[in-house]
Amino acid sequence: MELRQLQYALQIAIDKNFSRAAEKLHIAQPSLSQQLSKLEKEIGVLLFQRTTNSVEVTHAGSLFVEKAQKILDMVEQLKQEMEDISQMRKGRLVVGSLPITGAHVLPLVLPVFQQRFPEIDIVLVEETTSNLEHLTASGQADISLLSLPLIDDALAYEPVIEEEIVLAVPPHHPLAEYAASPAPVPVDIALLQNEPFIALKKGQGFRQITVELCSDAGFMPRIVFESSNIETVQSLVAAGMGIAMVPHMVSRGRWSELAPVYLPLRSRPYRTLVVAYKKGRYLSKAVEAFMETFREVMAADEAQTYTERSSSS
Repeated sequence: MELRQLQYALQIAIDKNFSRAAEKLHIAQPSLSQQLSKLEKEIGVLLFQRTTNSVEVTHAGSLFVEKAQKILDMVEQLKQEMEDISQMRKGRLVVGSLPITGAHVLPLVLPVFQQRFPEIDIVLVEETTSNLEHLTASGQADISLLSLPLIDDALAYEPVIEEEIVLAVPPHHPLAEYAASPAPVPVDIALLQNEPFIALKKGQGFRQITVELCSDAGFMPRIVFESSNIETVQSLVAAGMGIAMVPHMVSRGRWSELAPVYLPLRSRPYRTLVVAYKKGRYLSKAVEAFMETFREVMAADEAQTYTERSSSS
């Protein structure tokens, strides 16, 4: 039994089609079929039930694929450990990110990381929370930047920053007057019960945070518009279409003259951003360096923001 045969069986199980699997494995279909037959003959069981139009995994095949995935993960982890021991600086890091984080945090973190580790290639994957959890749990992303809570119990995580959640309202909204004083007056979430809300679409973690905060205050938000882009959410708020809860990071550096007014919430809610990874997965030095860089940059940025706030007041 060879490692490549494990890879072949795993790819066939994923695609349930020999032609597609062969294409992704960059081998000819007859060679793939031959290798699988050789493997099945060696272990004495049928892994796949072939028909004219489909390929189905047998019971034995399901068990084989599960174990094969674990073996291949261990082999990959062993390679990474050996690379770290030999102090290899070259590498490739696949980082999953929510669109909010990708737009507002990674432009601060990635230049610093690349300056420190110029030979490590970063591949960015922007997806919804649910898709990122799946990609990370299946090993297709090394790590993902997500906010708690995580749904997939196959994931472990390391907290990196805690970020306040603020309220965005239109410039001419009655609550906007609360921001006029040197110290903005915090808003009680319960007062927002009859307000129209603008939110991110389902499947994005911050949408769930908004719903849960309102639910804790005794009501369900009346969502009148949805978007997959936090910038669109803010623009709709600025245009007077409703209010929104947004992470503090997006309230800074708004370049448009038409911008929402941002207010603190009385309960001072926050979200915890984490670096998530598959449980049991070896964390390479590249991953650890990325997490450390992330913490350093965000701490420095928060300190700078606090200084600017103090000097402006």
